Amino acid sequence: MNRWMQEAYNSALQGMENQEGGPFGAVIVKDGELVSVAHNEVLCSKDPTAHAEVLAIRRASKKLESFDLSGCELYTTCKPCPMCLGAVMWARIPKVYYGTDEKDAAAIGFDDAKFYEIILGKTKELDMQQIDYEESKKLFEAWEKNEQKQLY
Repeated sequence: MNRWMQEAYNSALQGMENQEGGPFGAVIVKDGELVSVAHNEVLCSKDPTAHAEVLAIRRASKKLESFDLSGCELYTTCKPCPMCLGAVMWARIPKVYYGTDEKDAAAIGFDDAKFYEIILGKTKELDMQQIDYEESKKLFEAWEKNEQKQLY
């Protein structure tokens, strides 16, 4: 097994043994060095966003003092779900290695197919309505005028 995938696997196993979350682990590596390791902590934290990849990204960003992880690689025991994929993209991580995939996750009860359907506009399971556009747009206008803004 790949060294970094083994780290992710071991973290996932630890989280499962401690009843902290599902069978998911993730590791972030930069220049061949371990930056962060995490496993799913949804159950112990009572936080639905506490997926292994998101936690690994948070820890790596803190350690590297940057939201830009473009020099890093992610190793994860399962292909990232849509939320985690979004976090990977926002962190600018250019390379992801994964073990199992969405079909394997769905087979044990972690089915994220409905999220893909929402993204593709194939279902109306989530009721989204635009309101208060003009007032909300003022925030964007204020941001645009701010000379000290930093894009991310």
